[in-house]
Amino acid sequence: MSGARSGPSGFIHSLEETLIAALLGGMTIITFANVVARYVFNSNILWALEVTVFLFAWLVLLGASYAVKVHAHLGVDAIVNMLPAGARRIVGLIAAAVCIAFSLLMLKGAYDYWAVFADLPPTSGRWFPTGFDTSARSQSFYEVQDVPMLGFLRFLEDMINYGDSYEKLPKVVPYLVLPLSMLLLVLRFVQAALQILRGQADRLVASHEVEDELEAVRAQQGEHD
Repeated sequence: MSGARSGPSGFIHSLEETLIAALLGGMTIITFANVVARYVFNSNILWALEVTVFLFAWLVLLGASYAVKVHAHLGVDAIVNMLPAGARRIVGLIAAAVCIAFSLLMLKGAYDYWAVFADLPPTSGRWFPTGFDTSARSQSFYEVQDVPMLGFLRFLEDMINYGDSYEKLPKVVPYLVLPLSMLLLVLRFVQAALQILRGQADRLVASHEVEDELEAVRAQQGEHD
């Protein structure tokens, strides 16, 4: 898909695909290395499991917004296909509005959860942000279980941990994916809604990957016949 794009949007598209592929590749390499260490050298990479879990979380959360962008999420559109074009657009806009509202709620929750680890105030209000809760207790000193602190992140000690050193990686780093992925999800749903408004699409998301594959197989069989 990226080969058909150019300019800034094509670069961002390629960057997203490369990042997702790198996360998947990193998970595979670390898991394989840990298996080799355990069964060949009778040892263990202590932080391997935790890093793999974090990489998987980044893969899933970033992949969710990317799938909205490329219309790769599965969707049931049997009823939508029975509607006229105008009705399909209306249903698509309603679905987009619901998804935007949901992702905004998720963004608030994700930011509030991550903010205390970044020494930032979470938002006040149960459903909608009504301000910032400056009385919330900072949890910037919280560390992960096994992953050691990385040297190039030592600046975080002065920035959010009041000069105290980290022995393990602070939770603010891996948990950054929570607000980041939810922000991207909001952006992708807004982009999908704009596509429907402009007439570039008539529904939110619905992947027909299996049908496309079947059509390709039928076409190949037809060529051989």
